[in-house]
Amino acid sequence: MSVAAYKRIIEETESPRQIERRLLARLAGQLEQHQHYFDAAPQDQRLGLLAGELSDVLWQNERLWQALMFDVADSGNSLPAPVRAAILSIGNWVERHTMAVLGGKANIAPLSNVNRSIERGLAGQVEPVRAAPEVA
Repeated sequence: MSVAAYKRIIEETESPRQIERRLLARLAGQLEQHQHYFDAAPQDQRLGLLAGELSDVLWQNERLWQALMFDVADSGNSLPAPVRAAILSIGNWVERHTMAVLGGKANIAPLSNVNRSIERGLAGQVEPVRAAPEVA
């Protein structure tokens, strides 16, 4: 089966909410694969760890959040204004935190935690709202 056909089947069988949840889960898992080594590494060694697959995972996560932000900024988006504002705020935080990670100054764990929290919310699993950690 071609990739285009596979994508069409996914789009026909999954709701946008399910697709977003799946993407957030996949990226959270990929971030979690790197976070132990990266987060435990001294700052001067972190840039070397970014040379491999990790920088690609960070870039993919950034692209997903940019797409989510673009979607909720659209005037035709039907989400309530406070939810749209919250997603924009979280997306802006993800962008800043990703830049700090790429500079070796922040840990990966908060990025995967945010993705997991949103993933759980999309699944209907309510959890208490916690403030996003500050970027170093």
